[in-house]
Amino acid sequence: MKDAREEGDPVRLLFICFENSCRSQMAEAFARAHGAPGTEAFSAGSRPSGVVNPTAIRVMGEVGYDLASHRSKAVGEVPAGSFDVVVSMGCGDDCPVVPARRREEWEIPDPKEMPLAGFREVRDRIEREVSGLLESLGAHR
Repeated sequence: MKDAREEGDPVRLLFICFENSCRSQMAEAFARAHGAPGTEAFSAGSRPSGVVNPTAIRVMGEVGYDLASHRSKAVGEVPAGSFDVVVSMGCGDDCPVVPARRREEWEIPDPKEMPLAGFREVRDRIEREVSGLLESLGAHR
């Protein structure tokens, strides 16, 4: 089922986690990689760390996406405007309120302290979740 939005309108997505160093960065990358033309994806943290986790850079490189040019940022640094979907991942009550047509909470563990295999599992789960979200919006390539 597709959300009620005008056909041809760009889809705007925001992924928020605590530090904007792992999960939300990977989700933004997958949305950019798998989103239909016009899809706009952003990520931010409720308390950004200032850096993208090196292991996130490594595991995303394994699937062909370079996170090395990304940086950890706060919600206030994301372009203004309303979003079709805001997805929060683990920031709980610290997640700021951002205008959106729909909000989702993905219970995805923070891979920051996980061994490499666990980090990869989280990466793959995020890719599945993002693909499903894009499908639900009619915005998957």
